[in-house]
Amino acid sequence: MSSEILWYANRATGAVCLVLFTIVVLLGIAVRLRTRLPGLPRFGMVALHRGLSLSATAFLAVHIAMAVIDGYVGITVLDAVVPFVSAYEPLWLGLGTVALDLLLAVLVTSLLRERIGHRTWRALHWLAYASWPVALIHGIGIGTDSGTDWMTWLTVSCVAAVFAASGIRLAHSARASRRTPAALLRTAEGART
Repeated sequence: MSSEILWYANRATGAVCLVLFTIVVLLGIAVRLRTRLPGLPRFGMVALHRGLSLSATAFLAVHIAMAVIDGYVGITVLDAVVPFVSAYEPLWLGLGTVALDLLLAVLVTSLLRERIGHRTWRALHWLAYASWPVALIHGIGIGTDSGTDWMTWLTVSCVAAVFAASGIRLAHSARASRRTPAALLRTAEGART
């Protein structure tokens, strides 16, 4: 495979990863808020979130493989898993590595969810919220398309969607925390009648 094909594949998979992981974050927030897509039951939302998470991770594996296989800039497997050791763009590549490491922690703990317990899994699952913006900054800093109009609009759209969903999630949490035990009791009593 020529270096040019590898470079285009790396760029394409990076952009696809941005879109897929953005959708995964949005679906994760929707699942937490117990939101449903029309025609899709709640368990379908969870299955969609998990399925797209695995698909996004597969694209990420291809993205990393293309960067390592392409010898043009000399990214090694070690550079891909140990942050900030690369000779090529150590900060920007290192942020991508940090995002990968956080994502791997989420992936492994999700696979071991039954063994580690829901509370531990949920606490570690919050790393996904850290992984997304770190990966986004990695792409902005190192991506060769980050200055183009199409990539700027794609990035802005993804950021806007995640900010909007996060705002809804925070507002929902704030409303839930303001409920007093008496208000919760009235709500429960009203549901019974």
